[in-house]
Amino acid sequence: MTPTVVDVVRLSCGDAVDPYGIAAAGDGALWVTHGGGIVRIAADGSVRAHPTEPGARPAAVTVAPDGSAWFTRTGDDRITAVRPDGTTDTVTLDTGSGPFGICVGPDGAVWFTASGTHRVGCVTADGRVSTVDLPDGCFPAYLTAGPDGAVWVALNGADALARVGADGDVRIVELPTSGAAPVGIAARGGALWCAEIGAGRLGRVVPGVDVTEFALPDPAARPHALAAGRHGCWFTSWAANRVGHISDNGQIDEFALPPELSEPHGITVTPDGTVWVALEAGDESGGAVIGLVVR
Repeated sequence: MTPTVVDVVRLSCGDAVDPYGIAAAGDGALWVTHGGGIVRIAADGSVRAHPTEPGARPAAVTVAPDGSAWFTRTGDDRITAVRPDGTTDTVTLDTGSGPFGICVGPDGAVWFTASGTHRVGCVTADGRVSTVDLPDGCFPAYLTAGPDGAVWVALNGADALARVGADGDVRIVELPTSGAAPVGIAARGGALWCAEIGAGRLGRVVPGVDVTEFALPDPAARPHALAAGRHGCWFTSWAANRVGHISDNGQIDEFALPPELSEPHGITVTPDGTVWVALEAGDESGGAVIGLVVR
């Protein structure tokens, strides 16, 4: 199925001028990270800001089943949860961890990548932190709950994906293209999809079956983040200023973003099918959050 964009909506992020990560909550709100913290954009458009200390460098964000928004702080080696009542809890990691990707795992724990120390870790409901070592120099980026009960990680520095089982067992799946440098990853339809930022391709891994790559029309597009949608996966191409969609059978469709905005990074899809994108740069008001209404 070829998606059709019927409308484009721009939301205000308040004082956030450089949106990066984005995640949708069950109550219709969007959580957006930026250089100074994280904001919650309610369904009515109102914005609630949660600033961080200077140098925190918030990155990715995910929303847990209890409505808490968890986000990584690459600059100060912390992970913060913003609770539904607006209070916050922060977990301090080992110095140099450089947490980046974050997701809710199949076990209900919050999982994260420690890009600086080449590890993946999880935070349990009672605040306990454990980590699993990955190959040296692999630079883990985003991660996602897989269809097989494991957590899957994009290894940007190793041209591979890692499967991390609940028991800590790590299995590496190499991508065919040297220099693929995967960043984004999402699960859909029994497969894992990854954005190969270095090769201008998208990869599909069916656990235990095969690995397939799909070349984008522009090999220099720099695909970055991925989110599963109704009929396939949506992805951002930050160098091409586009949002794309790949169907389960590999059909690729691309949509240009408003020319005054640029650098699309995070992406999420709400239950109604709207695709929301965080654009880090743009016009005189800074970056923006754009919604593509799709049918």
